[in-house]
Amino acid sequence: MHEMAITRSVVDAVCEHAAGRRVHSVTVEVGALCAIVPEAMRFCFELATEGTVADGAELVVQTVPGAALCRSCGAEFALVDLIPLCPCGSADVEIRSGRELRIRTMEVSESCARPADAAIRQP
Repeated sequence: MHEMAITRSVVDAVCEHAAGRRVHSVTVEVGALCAIVPEAMRFCFELATEGTVADGAELVVQTVPGAALCRSCGAEFALVDLIPLCPCGSADVEIRSGRELRIRTMEVSESCARPADAAIRQP
């Protein structure tokens, strides 16, 4: 299951960027052509976040559909599987979307500022 390795990398990046703040939610974009199962990624996320600042955070997975442009006939079309073939039969296509895998947003707690009256006064 490659979702675990990918999810661990996402969690590592999120925790590093959070800089010690509690992570409440993470939104990732996953292209339909990445062969990642969103349910498996959610399961792995729960395991990978245990004991981290993202423990208990919600994972939102947004699927980006596959799209391509045929270099032979110029048609733009949706890709629904990993074999990029234009309806005209050509395999000379440029994949425009569907390979994305990125952290889109993360919601974290704000760092608490030190109260003004907590400063140590020197005599």
